[in-house]
Amino acid sequence: MASSSSFLLLAVLLALVSWQATASDPSPLQDFCVADMNSPVRVNGFVCKNPMEVNADDFFKAAALDKPRVTNKVGSNVTLINVMQIAGLNTLGISIARINYAPLGQNPPHTHPRATEILTVLEGTLYVGFVTSNQPAPNRNKFLSKVLNKGDVFVFPVGLIHFQFNPNPHKPAVAIAALSSQNPGAITIANAVFGSDPQISDDVLAKAFQVEKNTIDWLQAQFWENNHN
Repeated sequence: MASSSSFLLLAVLLALVSWQATASDPSPLQDFCVADMNSPVRVNGFVCKNPMEVNADDFFKAAALDKPRVTNKVGSNVTLINVMQIAGLNTLGISIARINYAPLGQNPPHTHPRATEILTVLEGTLYVGFVTSNQPAPNRNKFLSKVLNKGDVFVFPVGLIHFQFNPNPHKPAVAIAALSSQNPGAITIANAVFGSDPQISDDVLAKAFQVEKNTIDWLQAQFWENNHN
């Protein structure tokens, strides 16, 4: 009986360790692992470039993140610097983004499936928030929000739907965000649901949103523009 209990405890501990190991980007086992974008080998992330061939440019990008960007029709522009722009980010579990907001512009509801985000406002004011996951009442899909001013910081937990909105009708806003993955990914909710290719059946969406099919058809006919560069 004791042996069986010990085995069960060991199995639980191993499961917990395994979960922690897969909860974020894998930790590096060397000083760096610069991504070899030309390697035919496919792994979770990128194969390491020969360290003897690594140079300072593998860790650098003249990204001009201090310069304003042109916003799209939802009034935002996200300039993401991840492993695809700086190969030296491979295995380091971090990326950065500059977000420009037009007056009354927004970074619409979206998720990052592989990253927690920490955001700070550089200019202007932002109304931000996120929604918790499906849980038993009374915590089901709880909405947490805050108005941020210049210098304020806010955290969006990994995988949760969140947004930022500039409430000022006259002045733009700027924020910088750090994300806990070399490749955080982004799923903009409206784009994914109504702008997928091929389209999701309007029967499915009409039932899910409890609206008429012609409403879904109208939404699917819109141009769902991506605000990520």
